[in-house]
Amino acid sequence: MELPVKIYKKNKYIMITLELKSHFLRLYQMAMADDCFDVLELQMLYHFADERGIPKEELDKLLLNPISTELIIPEELNTRIEYLYDFTRIIWADEKITEDELNMLKKYCRKFNFLDENINELSSYLIDCVQKNISKEEIISQLNS
Repeated sequence: MELPVKIYKKNKYIMITLELKSHFLRLYQMAMADDCFDVLELQMLYHFADERGIPKEELDKLLLNPISTELIIPEELNTRIEYLYDFTRIIWADEKITEDELNMLKKYCRKFNFLDENINELSSYLIDCVQKNISKEEIISQLNS
């Protein structure tokens, strides 16, 4: 049973589940995939935390003291797409995608249980959408139709 961390912020609790912690650690790995942790990638990482209501201090703590269990794979298809979209946004933060970053994106497509024959097309689709600033909500809607 997964015990979420409760954070008190602006009169409300924010739940940081093990799945969400896993997501942020993967985002960090994606940003490091090309051996160049660009300031834009770091800003994007903190932007993702802010989007989810996670305080900067909590993200700092997670990155400095990563969880010591196996990273959790999201069960819901929409969550897997959302997370892959975030990975794609972080590798595009510096407006270039290296072969290492692309390989890492494909690796996570596989880890998220997408069929091998769809990995190249899914990766290309996500990159195209991020480059065109298509929202993750729109992507999820398109993929579910």
